[in-house]
Amino acid sequence: MATVIAGLLLHRFASGVIGDVTGDALYALLVYLLIVLMLPRRTRSLCAALAILFCTAVEFLQLTDIPAKATALVPPAALVLGAGFDQRDLLVYAFAVVGAMLLDVLISRLLRRRALRTP
Repeated sequence: MATVIAGLLLHRFASGVIGDVTGDALYALLVYLLIVLMLPRRTRSLCAALAILFCTAVEFLQLTDIPAKATALVPPAALVLGAGFDQRDLLVYAFAVVGAMLLDVLISRLLRRRALRTP
């Protein structure tokens, strides 16, 4: 929920390159989190790969007129489908998802160790 709220606030109030990159990173983070929630028993590396694949597919979809048509029918679709292709976004997605995965794995390991120590 915090990721969605942060993304919507950023979309509303931020502008420029920093806002764009941060928004893209939050988008990729949200995709990763949703995939982990849908596939909790799968490895985090698989979830990360699927998240990067999804984000990349959506980015390349922006080379077509499909996102524009979808947004014309349902304006909030722009939040999911974007508006225009930007190759920088592909790097941002990859770094954000890999960062999220590493943090996820680290936190999981720390929680497991703590659970093993607690009687």
